[in-house]
Amino acid sequence: MIPELGHFALIIAFAISIVQSIVPLIGAAKNDAALISMARPAALVQLLFVGLAYAALTHAFIVHDFSVLYVSQHSNMVQPLMYRISGVWGSHEGSLLLWTLILSLWTIAVAVYSRNLPEILMARVLAVMAMISTGFLAFMLFTSNPFERIFPVPLDGNELNPLLQDPGLAIHPPMLYMGYVGFSVAFAFAVAALLGGKLDATWARWSRPWTTVAWSFLTIGIALGSWWAYNELGWGGWWFWDPVENASFMPWLVGTALLHSLASTEKRGVFKSWTVLLAILAFSLSLLGTFIVRSGVLVSVHAFATDPARGVFILAFLVVVVGGSLALYTWRSATVVSYGRFKWFSRESALLLNNIIFLTAAAAVLVGTMYPLVIDAFGVGKISVGRPYFDTMFSLVAIPLLLLLGIGPVIRWKGDNWSRLAKVYTSIFIFSLVAGLLLPFLIEDQLNIATGLGLAGALWVALTTLKDFFTRLASSRKLPLAYSGMILAHLGVAVFVAGVTVTMSYSEEKDLRMVPGNSYNIAGNEFRFIGTRKVQGANYVADEAVIEIWHNNEKTGELLPQKRTYSGKSNPMTDASIDKTLFRDLYAALGEELEDGAWSMRVYYKPLIRWIWLGCILMTMGGVLAISDRRYRQPAKEKAGINSAVARA
Repeated sequence: MIPELGHFALIIAFAISIVQSIVPLIGAAKNDAALISMARPAALVQLLFVGLAYAALTHAFIVHDFSVLYVSQHSNMVQPLMYRISGVWGSHEGSLLLWTLILSLWTIAVAVYSRNLPEILMARVLAVMAMISTGFLAFMLFTSNPFERIFPVPLDGNELNPLLQDPGLAIHPPMLYMGYVGFSVAFAFAVAALLGGKLDATWARWSRPWTTVAWSFLTIGIALGSWWAYNELGWGGWWFWDPVENASFMPWLVGTALLHSLASTEKRGVFKSWTVLLAILAFSLSLLGTFIVRSGVLVSVHAFATDPARGVFILAFLVVVVGGSLALYTWRSATVVSYGRFKWFSRESALLLNNIIFLTAAAAVLVGTMYPLVIDAFGVGKISVGRPYFDTMFSLVAIPLLLLLGIGPVIRWKGDNWSRLAKVYTSIFIFSLVAGLLLPFLIEDQLNIATGLGLAGALWVALTTLKDFFTRLASSRKLPLAYSGMILAHLGVAVFVAGVTVTMSYSEEKDLRMVPGNSYNIAGNEFRFIGTRKVQGANYVADEAVIEIWHNNEKTGELLPQKRTYSGKSNPMTDASIDKTLFRDLYAALGEELEDGAWSMRVYYKPLIRWIWLGCILMTMGGVLAISDRRYRQPAKEKAGINSAVARA
């Protein structure tokens, strides 16, 4: 009866979410303290019942309850415990329940840690988040019940997709969903402020830390997905511009613009319209990603192959959320007025240009992702928008963005003198440009403009960021954590750009036919194929190749790529093997067995590829450091004084 209890818990949570959506709003409209006070208890009770439902589904996976259809489709008797637990969110129904659980967690976190907010504003925020919960709970109960029974009960299940049986995929979805759903907090604050008709610094100040947390989770979630694809899929790449990858990247781009816009609104009272619109767009793109993954409109290793009818529900929900919030924005546009004034050369102008660049990048990704789907939906034909389009578009926006990233944080608020900065930063700019252009020449004895500009951009951001940090450190021994977080995040961008540039420019790969005793040299590293052997795993058997790595006549490592056949799957799966260092990866993926004991395999040399994920880690750490700033833990009255003291950050 535990699955039935889980289903019943979802029904109760759905009823509570409806109450939480309506009653606090009525209380806020009538200024009724009793009705307003219902918001927090309702949020807690909703979390308890959603948590109970999630625990019931997890229990069904752990004890092999194959009478539950979802369990029988994504688990079997020999599946390791780790992947039985992660199998809960391994497909559509369970991932939707995880999404709803995380939304409930975000809601209760806002209720608990925002007690200094005015009660009316808090009631509206929790009511808006409950409306979102209502939509997703309705989606589960009416179209995607994770507790649906099956009869007769099978003796064994079908197993979780082997591609998802990886530690990276065990933690990637929760991190990604924490980011996706986290943007609902900024969305709820924006809608609540619009409902109240009061968009002052309070809502921006309280939205900013929540948005930073969501952005940090989304950053590490996307990085984990990239790391998984690189390690697990056997193609040696870190980003494929897959539509589902793009679905997570678009809210990240808009969320990054939102972070910078919130800083301007909080400190200078400017860009209120921008900030509200970006909050709406960031969460709307998160919902669009949900639609893309669950609608059945595309085939992707990341997508859930589901009934397209479910996509209609999500699309309708998306229209209601986006259309309703934009209609409210239009209705209240007269109240969204910014009074701050600034010169054309100021930090405000730099942040505005920053927002335009990020929105342009997000629009480019949106067009490249959705245009083929729209063309196909209207029966006009099938087209493919691939890497050349996306690489070209991002090359165009990367140069101005990196220039701005280096100089923007040192420009003063309200207005600044160009000549003041030119005296200090012209030498850094020239050094970065010359060094960046010379490095490719030193590496391969030829001039590569694209690679040189990428390295120059990374140097420019790193050097200007470090100069600003040490200059401020010399004048003030105690820097605000928000400022230190910004420094760390910007250094992460520099490391990321350097990793992407070098990896894309100097990677090498080769498809080989190898027999035991053969060797192949790539970038000064010799791959020696020793042979293959049979390996028995927990729920698979595999052919494992043994490949020794030699450099300068010394053995430096060993690669053990596998071709696995899982118990529940007939098609063999590739499991790559990687010899890792901070400065290069040597990568091998085993292919098919050929005649005469030969094997096909693919080997790669990937310089600085670890810097891509190192940069993402630094960006995430920067976000964590920023939200640790003490001013976000102060009562509202105290914050006004603290903000003025740290405005330079």
